[in-house]
Amino acid sequence: MEQTRDEIRLASDLQSDSIVDGPGLRTVIWTQGCGHKCKGCQNPQTWDHNGGGLVPLDMVKEAIDELECQTGITFSGGDPMYQPYQCTELAKYCKKKGYNIWVYTGFTYEKLMEMAKKDKIYLEFLKYIDVLVDGPFILKERNLSLLFRGSSNQRLIDVPKSLKENKIVLFDESEYLEEDKLKRKKTYI
Repeated sequence: MEQTRDEIRLASDLQSDSIVDGPGLRTVIWTQGCGHKCKGCQNPQTWDHNGGGLVPLDMVKEAIDELECQTGITFSGGDPMYQPYQCTELAKYCKKKGYNIWVYTGFTYEKLMEMAKKDKIYLEFLKYIDVLVDGPFILKERNLSLLFRGSSNQRLIDVPKSLKENKIVLFDESEYLEEDKLKRKKTYI
């Protein structure tokens, strides 16, 4: 059965209460399909573009409506950029509900901007993303001390600022880094 734009191919059910896929309590949408095939990938079962299951977008939206105590939505996989129409529709829906949006992709921001010149859906998707974790996982650059990413080539990109300034602006990690917390002046109320 061929996938329509009203369906998304997911690797699994939505996963709520994640604390490792961005700040706060998040729900992860695990997309199916990835052509990067990074050595050491934590989710190789999500590579097959015909794996997982087709789910109507309306059903995913219903699941999002039922979420409680979540601060954000993270698109991961697989690679969400292989299903840009469906992910854009869901990101738009999540934004309207007030969620912070993070997306993990093996494509670099620069490559996505290049792809957007051929198909504007990539730029449309980017407009709903707060932070893009970009670049393939590179096993030789694996670093477990990094915030919300696995290898040192990957970046946390502040997408709204990057689009506005027409250059890459990195996400400010300082409020999440322990050594920076120690430098702050204590405030007593």
